[in-house]
Amino acid sequence: MAILDRVLRRGPAGGPVGEDDFEASRMTILEHLGALRRVLIVSMIAWTLSTIVAFVFWKSILEFLKGRGQVAHLIYTTPTGGITLGLKIALVVGLVIAAPVWIQQLWWFVSPGLHKNERRLVMPLILATILFFAIGVAFALFSLPLFMRILQSFAPADFVYLPIGDDFLNFILFLILGFGIVFEMPVVIFALGLMRIITSKWLYANRFYWVIGIGVLSNVMTPGVDPITPLFMWIPLYLFWEATALTLKLTGR
Repeated sequence: MAILDRVLRRGPAGGPVGEDDFEASRMTILEHLGALRRVLIVSMIAWTLSTIVAFVFWKSILEFLKGRGQVAHLIYTTPTGGITLGLKIALVVGLVIAAPVWIQQLWWFVSPGLHKNERRLVMPLILATILFFAIGVAFALFSLPLFMRILQSFAPADFVYLPIGDDFLNFILFLILGFGIVFEMPVVIFALGLMRIITSKWLYANRFYWVIGIGVLSNVMTPGVDPITPLFMWIPLYLFWEATALTLKLTGR
């Protein structure tokens, strides 16, 4: 809420809005609503185009995901199951492909709430956000075979795994997208530290709550009900948290 308040209180030129400037304040809010509309339109266009491209190659993408998930065959239980799989893959993969655009647009929308000396860091923050999103997606894909082996090891020896296409894709796509999103946590914490909204001292004082919060976030952002998959997310997130808190401390924040 602090950054949102700063965005709404600062006009396009970066100056604060006083109580006597009601009309200017109202115009600033309208301008920000217009900026939000632009962000949504540009992001939706990028997502749509990326989704179309992903749909053209959805069968190849499915074969790649089956290989990472170590399954040879998928089954579907409805006549429309095949096209549903293609659309689901295209929508999620399109969102991942369009990430550089909607990430840039998000930072563009937030940037009016930054002070002049903070705005010079917008481009590095955009690049860092894209990088950490890509790292999260890559980590999920790289770890997927290990996830599957561990989860299947709990099944009795005489059980056979017959993956349903929808369930399999829901698990994998949600896992990939979830890792990409939550790996943005260090960038968000660092940005809040740069804006003096939080400090390293506050982070260390509330370490216990962060550990619990990261655990809850890991459980929410991973599919299934097993305790193993959230653990794979919790470990790198906690390491990122420690590294970000230390970086803020070393930079005097």
